[in-house]
Amino acid sequence: MAQTIKDSEVDIVIAAIQPDLASFMEDWRKVFSRFHLIIVKDPDLESDLQIPPGFDHQVYTKADIEKAVARDDKGRLVDMAVQHIANLGTPATPFFFNTLYDPFRPGTDFVRGYPFSLRNGVECVLSCGLWLNLADYDAPTQAVKPKERNSRYVDAVLTVPVGATMPVSGINVAFNREVVGPTMFPGLRLSGEGKQRWETMEDIWCGMCAKVVCDHLGLGVKSGLPYVWRGKEEEGGSAMESLKREWDGVKLMEEVVPFFQSIRFPRTTVTAEQCVLEMAGMVKERLGPLDPVFERAAKAMVEWVQLWKTAGSA
Repeated sequence: MAQTIKDSEVDIVIAAIQPDLASFMEDWRKVFSRFHLIIVKDPDLESDLQIPPGFDHQVYTKADIEKAVARDDKGRLVDMAVQHIANLGTPATPFFFNTLYDPFRPGTDFVRGYPFSLRNGVECVLSCGLWLNLADYDAPTQAVKPKERNSRYVDAVLTVPVGATMPVSGINVAFNREVVGPTMFPGLRLSGEGKQRWETMEDIWCGMCAKVVCDHLGLGVKSGLPYVWRGKEEEGGSAMESLKREWDGVKLMEEVVPFFQSIRFPRTTVTAEQCVLEMAGMVKERLGPLDPVFERAAKAMVEWVQLWKTAGSA
């Protein structure tokens, strides 16, 4: 049945890639002011952040990040927090698709023929929102469709079926950190001697890790509402510039997706932490020979679980 999630239990994570957050946060004050904000300052950003008063927030800098992980290494305003909370607070139905999408939204229900034994659903622990205006395209698609914009607002939420993998955008996502927090770590971070960022691959990796774990543990993932507006100022450079940064990752995804589709965990693996440790071994053994980034990812996954356990016992 539906859960009640209190405002005080919700953290909104904001990635600060430029110092002046005043206009952005004022635009979203009606939403942001109800919740606790975790503002992560880009490690390469030298200027102090400009944050308007009236927000319950905590800023994480490069020093905070290094200390925590112990490594060197305007459009339509949607109340996205409320919709994510609604997605996480109602069951998911991954084992039998409902053709009216989410049967727990007001005004809809299960269709004729849906098994009554499956109508209670399972806990939803991951909510994936979508983009308006600039669609979430990779660099090759952006290059051939530079003027294409997404203007289709579809008022729908659906459960991603068990066994299906999908890309997840880290810009618009909410999750139950107590259940799947150990999976939401961008371990696929750096590649090669130049340490180029696999920018668009990091959250994709997280999402696939989380989805296979959710499938194994019998948990649900929803996709659809809420939308966020992605403006031109957030595009992050030209498609060709993005392609140079992400091309290695784009090519290797052809190997990564079949890997995640083939993952099977032992029945004795009953927590997300255990799943991530099992997965780390598979990543090292099966993907490690393809590129050193996967060996680093496997090591990072183990370190993240260890850090997670330490934080949980503190």
